[in-house]
Amino acid sequence: MDAQMIHRFIQQEDLPDSYGALVDRWFMPLLAWLARQVDGVGGRPLVLGINGAQGSGKTTLVRFLEMAMPGQLGIPTLSLSLDDFYLDRAARQQLGRDVHPLLATRGVPGTHDVRWLTAVVDQVLEVRQQENITLPVFDKASDDRLAPEHWRRISGHARLVLLEGWCVGTLPQHEHELTDPVNELEAREDVGGVWRGYVNDCLAGDYRALFSRLDGLLMLKAPDYDCILRWRALQERKLAARSPAGTALLDEAALNRFLQFFERLTRHSLKTLPQRADALLQRDTDHDIADARYRDTVR
Repeated sequence: MDAQMIHRFIQQEDLPDSYGALVDRWFMPLLAWLARQVDGVGGRPLVLGINGAQGSGKTTLVRFLEMAMPGQLGIPTLSLSLDDFYLDRAARQQLGRDVHPLLATRGVPGTHDVRWLTAVVDQVLEVRQQENITLPVFDKASDDRLAPEHWRRISGHARLVLLEGWCVGTLPQHEHELTDPVNELEAREDVGGVWRGYVNDCLAGDYRALFSRLDGLLMLKAPDYDCILRWRALQERKLAARSPAGTALLDEAALNRFLQFFERLTRHSLKTLPQRADALLQRDTDHDIADARYRDTVR
């Protein structure tokens, strides 16, 4: 791969120089695998889900693929992020009043406009679609959707579509798995299980319909949940360093509470997704990639 292209990417993303070795050892085989999958679906776009817990590096990987797939292999690529389709703050507050107070906090299934995202995926899959598509942009620092003038416009033409998000591809839990709380948040604030039941129902409904559009699934797998907690704390510090002074970010106590919203499905994904993933990149405790597995069939 072109060394200057990698160097520019490392500078742009503020990555360590060792990222170049990561590209050579792990991401070049990934590019080759993706090219085979794109060829395998013929003339229509390939839709690949990218799953990874918070702090696992999925957003950086998506940006790398957006740069490398067209630049190295001539395959037009676009990305869609589940995070940009969070309901705005007012809509989540209304959901909190109507269903359960915990739904006012973004994160879990049920707090996205997933039907809008599904419609965008379907629009991209219409290979005759050449018009630009307007996508919302969600600002995590302000915890709200940006005004429409700041939204993103993308070309509807692509051969590879990347759909990334922390719960992409995750299946709903069985009803008996919802009975016991997994952390203090659920034990104290979801005593009757209404919140986790609603989240699971959403995952079984509109989210499953969205994930049915996927041709394949790539998972960036953390070694355990403790690593995820550590990585997400680092992610918050980086966000704080890049954000304007005075922006409301999470302190340690608030971050620990926030992560409990994600814990149930994160643990569920770590347990159930590796055997279902078509590509599995295994992280180690130092955040390096320790192993990779590929399956040359797309659903």
